[in-house]
Amino acid sequence: MNVVAVLGAVLLVGLTVYGVAWLARLGPPATDRMPFLSGSRPVEHAVSRYHVRWYTLTMIFLAFDMEMVFMYPWTLVVSTVGTPAVVEMFLFLALLVAGVWYAKREGVLRWT
Repeated sequence: MNVVAVLGAVLLVGLTVYGVAWLARLGPPATDRMPFLSGSRPVEHAVSRYHVRWYTLTMIFLAFDMEMVFMYPWTLVVSTVGTPAVVEMFLFLALLVAGVWYAKREGVLRWT
């Protein structure tokens, strides 16, 4: 009985939010408009494929993005853990530097 009540409440809230959004809309959906591209018409489809070289550059970006995610909690515990935390972080950074070195050697960071 509890599960049915929760599912009913979720359905009611969902329908209420959808109804309020439908009532608050400013106008009909604009399905015939072109995307904004500095006033010019797009030359390719919005879902067109990217060149494979962007994949490795994206992986480098994500690696450094995750580095920042891991460094914030590390800064909070480094004073209590001490030297092992510092050594582990430098090993982690060395691994990232090795990845960037490999990518540079393979020509990923070349733009031409």
